[in-house]
Amino acid sequence: MAALLPAEWIKNWEKGGKNEFVQLCRALSENKSHDSMVFRDIQQALYELAYHVVRGNLKHDQASNVLGDVIEFREDMPSILADVFCILDIETSCLEEKSKRDHFTQLVLACLYLVSDTVLKERLDPETLESLGLIKQSQQFNQKSVKIKTKLFYKQQKFNLLREENEGYAKLIAELGQDLSGNITSDLILENIKSLIGCFNLDPNRVLDIILEVYECRPEYDDFFVPLIESYMYMCEPQTLCHILGFKFKFYQDPSGETPPSLYRVAAVLLQHNLIDLEDLYVHLLPGDNTILEEHKRELMEAKQIVRKLTMVVLSSEKTEEKEKEKEKEEEKTEKPPDNQKLGLLEALLKIGDWQHAQSIMDQMPPFYATSHKSIAIALCQLVHVTVEPLYRRVGVPKGAKGSPVSSLPNKRAPKQADSFEDLRKEVFNMLCYLGPHLSHDPILFAKVVRLGKAFMKEFQSDGSKQEDKDKMELLFSCLLSITDQVLLPSLSLMDCNACMSEELWGMFKTFPYQYRYRLYGQWKNETYNSHPLLVKVKAQTIDRAKYIMKRLTKENVKPSGRQIGKLSHSNPTILFDYILSQIQKYDNLITPVVDSLKYLTSLNYDVLAYCIIEALANPEKERMKHDDTTISSWLQSLASFCGAVFRKYPIELAGLLQYVANQLKAGKSFDLLILKEVVQKMAGIEITEEMTMEQLEAMTGGEQLKAEGGYFGQIRNTKKSSQRLKDALLDHDLALPLCLLMAQQRNGVIFQEGGEKHLKLVGKLYDQCHDTLVQFGGFLASNLSTEDYIKRVPSIDVLCNEFHTPHDAAFFLSRPMYAHHISSKYDELKKAEKGNKQQHKVHKYITACELVMAPVHEAVISLHLPKVWDDISPQFYATFWSLTMYDLAVPHSSYDREVNKLKVQMKAIDDNQEMPPNKKKKEKERCTALQDKLLEEEKKQLEHVQRVLQRLKLEKDNWLLAKSTKNETITKFLQLCIFPRCIFSAIDAVYCAHFVELVHQQKTPNFSTLLCYDRVFSDIIYTVASCTENEASRYGRFLCCMLETVTRWHSDRVIYEKECGNYPGFLTILRATGFDGGNKADQLDYENFRHVVHKWHYKLTKASVHCLETGEYTHIRNILIVLTKILPWYPKVLNLGQALERRVHKICQEEKEKRPDLYALAMGYSGQLKSRKPFMIPENEFHHKDPPARNAVPATVQNGPGGAAMPASLTVNTVRLEEGATEETDKLKEKSQGVVKVINKAVNAAPKVTTSNGNSASNSKIIKEKDEKEKSGKEKDKEKKDKTPTATPEMKALGKDGKEKPKEERANKDDKAREIKEKTPKSDKEKEKVKKEEKASKEEKSKTVVTIIESKSAAEKEREKEPSRERDVAKEMKSKENAKGGEKVPVAGSLKSPVPRSEASESEREQKRRKIDTHSSPSHSSTVKDNLNELKDSSAKHYINHTTPTLSKSKEREVEKKDLDKSRERSREREKKDEKDRKDRKRDHSNNEREVPQDSTKRRKEENGTTGSSKHSKSESPSDSPRLNEKEKEKNKSKSSGKEKGDSIKAEKMEKSSSGSKKESRHDKEKTEKKEKRDSTGGKEEKKHHKSSDKHR
Repeated sequence: MAALLPAEWIKNWEKGGKNEFVQLCRALSENKSHDSMVFRDIQQALYELAYHVVRGNLKHDQASNVLGDVIEFREDMPSILADVFCILDIETSCLEEKSKRDHFTQLVLACLYLVSDTVLKERLDPETLESLGLIKQSQQFNQKSVKIKTKLFYKQQKFNLLREENEGYAKLIAELGQDLSGNITSDLILENIKSLIGCFNLDPNRVLDIILEVYECRPEYDDFFVPLIESYMYMCEPQTLCHILGFKFKFYQDPSGETPPSLYRVAAVLLQHNLIDLEDLYVHLLPGDNTILEEHKRELMEAKQIVRKLTMVVLSSEKTEEKEKEKEKEEEKTEKPPDNQKLGLLEALLKIGDWQHAQSIMDQMPPFYATSHKSIAIALCQLVHVTVEPLYRRVGVPKGAKGSPVSSLPNKRAPKQADSFEDLRKEVFNMLCYLGPHLSHDPILFAKVVRLGKAFMKEFQSDGSKQEDKDKMELLFSCLLSITDQVLLPSLSLMDCNACMSEELWGMFKTFPYQYRYRLYGQWKNETYNSHPLLVKVKAQTIDRAKYIMKRLTKENVKPSGRQIGKLSHSNPTILFDYILSQIQKYDNLITPVVDSLKYLTSLNYDVLAYCIIEALANPEKERMKHDDTTISSWLQSLASFCGAVFRKYPIELAGLLQYVANQLKAGKSFDLLILKEVVQKMAGIEITEEMTMEQLEAMTGGEQLKAEGGYFGQIRNTKKSSQRLKDALLDHDLALPLCLLMAQQRNGVIFQEGGEKHLKLVGKLYDQCHDTLVQFGGFLASNLSTEDYIKRVPSIDVLCNEFHTPHDAAFFLSRPMYAHHISSKYDELKKAEKGNKQQHKVHKYITACELVMAPVHEAVISLHLPKVWDDISPQFYATFWSLTMYDLAVPHSSYDREVNKLKVQMKAIDDNQEMPPNKKKKEKERCTALQDKLLEEEKKQLEHVQRVLQRLKLEKDNWLLAKSTKNETITKFLQLCIFPRCIFSAIDAVYCAHFVELVHQQKTPNFSTLLCYDRVFSDIIYTVASCTENEASRYGRFLCCMLETVTRWHSDRVIYEKECGNYPGFLTILRATGFDGGNKADQLDYENFRHVVHKWHYKLTKASVHCLETGEYTHIRNILIVLTKILPWYPKVLNLGQALERRVHKICQEEKEKRPDLYALAMGYSGQLKSRKPFMIPENEFHHKDPPARNAVPATVQNGPGGAAMPASLTVNTVRLEEGATEETDKLKEKSQGVVKVINKAVNAAPKVTTSNGNSASNSKIIKEKDEKEKSGKEKDKEKKDKTPTATPEMKALGKDGKEKPKEERANKDDKAREIKEKTPKSDKEKEKVKKEEKASKEEKSKTVVTIIESKSAAEKEREKEPSRERDVAKEMKSKENAKGGEKVPVAGSLKSPVPRSEASESEREQKRRKIDTHSSPSHSSTVKDNLNELKDSSAKHYINHTTPTLSKSKEREVEKKDLDKSRERSREREKKDEKDRKDRKRDHSNNEREVPQDSTKRRKEENGTTGSSKHSKSESPSDSPRLNEKEKEKNKSKSSGKEKGDSIKAEKMEKSSSGSKKESRHDKEKTEKKEKRDSTGGKEEKKHHKSSDKHR
């Protein structure tokens, strides 16, 4: 900073420097612009001047003179000068040069007249003042100044204490305490207070304290005191009020102190009016936040400890209990903690309605800590009451209720009352969230909130609002759900069993979709109870109480226990049900008592129960299978049956459960179908069981009333309401069709997706469960949905199959009721349109209705299969088969009669009952008569319906089977696409299939070969049986049983057979070109031959059964035992077959006893039943051949009774195949040369026929007829021969065995015989002729002795052995013929196995095997027949059915047969040559005369052979097709049974040698056969080996 005084001025001070300085000071003093700058400059100028004096550059008197001049320029100049002296004083005192200090003192002394000594005393150091002489002693001066300061600043005057200024304070209190009602205002009083303070020197803070004290005592005068304090605060510092209040609160914080509520209230009001800040006051309150947090944690810990104590099983001694009690007492004694001032203030805030401040206090604390104190919860509830009042009055009050209005708070600053739902969201929902579970303290408010929720839901669900409103409503809805979750449900848990609240809550809950409800229950059950100490305790207490009740629950005390359960469930249903369900899963005997005890529940509780059940089912930790992985877990089964019972008995919503099952199915899990099955069974009364009796099944084919009365095990009553509920649930949530489709698809899913790693047994169980549930559910929909509902929901058949991939059987099952509804409604329409009442008109209308409804279906089904299918069967036939039911085909009169009689008996019992009161009697009788009338009316209605249906079928039948390929193919398609899929669909469908086949037969349907159909069904059941599940096997057994029943009826009596089958096209054995309608009697299968056929079927069944039993495979054995049990009434009928079966079953019993107990149980059951049927079994010759010995056994009619029909299946097929093949062949033969044909011997006829016939034994061609005529004359001779040596019939063998006349070896052969009979049975037409001869002969034979019988046995056996060789020869000839003819002829026996002819070697092997089997069986025909048969067998590989032939003495027969053979060979050779020449000609002829083109004929034949045989390769195509399958199986089984067979054959050979009659011939035959075998293949040797091994087996 530049110097203001230049050095020149000082040098020339006297000359001009002094004047310059004075001018500078004047200039600076006059400058008014920058005051501070000027001030500094003056200071500097004076300082520089004085500093020159101190340095000695200027004399002090010179300086004092000039300063005297300058001092007048400014008023504050002395003060500035004093400041300069002060600075210089400090500076010079620090200097060591004494001269400078002296200069300074001299200057100050010189200037004393300019600056007053007071100012100097203020600013200069005491020592300087002493040196200047202004004070005497600096030390005294210091002491004096300290005293003055103390007196000034630290001494208090005592005027502000009451006792000193009591008058002033008394006046103040009088002012504040006066009556304030007049026009006294706070301003007026404030003026008076000011005067008092001034007058009496009152302390203002003390005055404020007194004002607050008075306000505390006069809380009603808010309007006076608040403005007064507010005005008064202008005179104080802002913090003062807060400090005073804090001081007051501190006063009460000692342990014994209790803060008065009035203080809390004053603080609250001041907070509300913002006179103080909450943060400022909060710090003065106790306890601290940390303390609160610790307390909260401690409470949680204590709650958890209580839970632990409750859940622990303590076997405590008395001492420990006493100790615990003492501890508890001590805890009670401990001092209660000091007041919680924060909560007191919070309560006061809530009471005056200051929500903002209250909220911020609660935010400082742990959640729900504040409201867990009852006073605060109640205060907050009161605030909510006030806030919701207007809205509640408007929308919440129930009709007719008055209610007690809640007055609003006088406070204008309180929260705004809610007038709309939107207002609720702003404040009320927030308040409720802070309340949480403690809303339980105010049930009335709980009810109000719930009612508001209900009103909101009503508005929310009504449409028509704008998009903005909708968004608002959505937001509100989500808030309501949150409130329900966080407040309502937890509060319900803490309420003490308040059923009304539970019902009130349900009023709102039922408006929520079940998804939301279940979500809420889930939160409530799994999360809410852990959120709060109180809830933790409640949960533990509930479980404890539940355990107590459940331990004591029995059937006897259901009522009292039920009441206790009800009480407990009102508040804590989730916890209670969770425990109950866990008990039910463990102990299924609890189900009934628990279901009965649940009658005291509220609607909400029932809904929670449904949720808990679903949660238990979906529990991921539980295994759905037992440890053995073959059965469904028992917990799941228990839950399922509990579900069924509970949902039926109580009105619980089903949607969630049904949706759960659907979701599980979508996920490919079918375990939970068990639940659906149980629910439908219990709620709708629709049972699905495989154990139905035939009476029940019969009742199930009637109308609804008959079904209900006689179709189920339990009398299912009162299902009307429950089934209605189930139906509504399904329709409301659109689950009916999806469930059906999912089940239908899941059936395959079980096998191909779900079943991957699972045990086969379990897969079967799941498949059955899925299928049964589908059938049951479909049945429920069909009987409960109205026509419109059903038709609206079920799409057309092609959509079902092609778009939804529903299997065809299931698709038709679902569509069937729709067709029936449709047809009946159309029929009613047509009836109304025309009033014609004649029966004819009615039938005509019915048929029209059917055409209208079914025409689109016929169109639709075409897409379901390949076009080729419709070459054989028409879409109309297919649709008819699948759309009809048993109800349409037959009226179960006996069932109706049975039920009506039951009712009559009931009525009689009512009359006889003396104890029953008369009015009850009357009611019961009325009920019974009404039922009776209903049943009779229903029967009449069904009868009319069935007649109409039969009329319709009569008209349709001609278009049913087109047979564009072959009849064989037609039957294949029919079995494959119709019978087999449907016969295993349900028990009634099984019966339906059998009836339908019979119906098609009775209708004389063109192109339908009944014989072939039955044959294919019985022929080889192994594959079908093996591919069934357990329940399917049971249904398949029913189907076979019904089929056998029909066959047995025909078999039992010639009259019935002639009447029902004699002239029917189904029993034609020669199948001609379609145009040819030959009613020639000789083309029909005659009665005796039919009996052979039936025997062959029985044999085939035995063979298949034995095979299955011997496989050792679980499924094979289980299924065949189930099937055998079902067909027991009709099979086995033949003694030796029965014995063969019995032995096998006995073996199973022994083997499986330890290994597989379920198989053991099945086998034992069957074994017992089989033994009881033994008396009704008959020897073989009685079964299909009348012989003298027959008299010794049961009379023929009885024997054939029900048992006769069950014959091995392949026979029919064979006959029919023969028929078809034979027709074509015979036609060809005719063309060639009818003359030759006449000459031809029986054997020869047999051969060609056989070749052509696809193994059909029954092929009687015209040729045969001609032969018959020729032979008639020879027959008589034959008879005589027969008389001499009757054949060895099975009966004889049986006699031999029983009477121990036979060697032991023969007994061993019996089994094998049983099998072989199957194969032997098929025989040619010649045999039939022989049969006729035999019949005549048998009359003559009666006189013969038993001895001859025995002899003939042995002869017969030899004969058997020879037969194979002959068969081979014949087969070879046939083959050579075929080769010659090229493609025209159907391949020989061997080829039957598959469409393509097999090599001769393989054929010979098969034949040999067959022969071996044959050697053991004891066919009841003469040996000549056998020879022919053998030839036939070679060609048609066991497909020959007729094995009843005349019993000629064997030796003679053999001779005759040999001649026949020779002749036949010659003829065949000639024929072959002719064939080669005429092949082309023949082709042309065929194209003209026959239905099909010649080239096709070979294909067709192959197909016939093939389709029947190929079934082996494709099980789905009629699995029980041709005997070829049997042959293959035989080959398989040979490894097992070959040993036995070898032994048997050897024995048989020995026996033959022993018989005297015709050894040479037999040798001759053997040689022939051996040669043939060598030529064909090494088969013979192999067979012998087989025989040996089979023998060993046996």
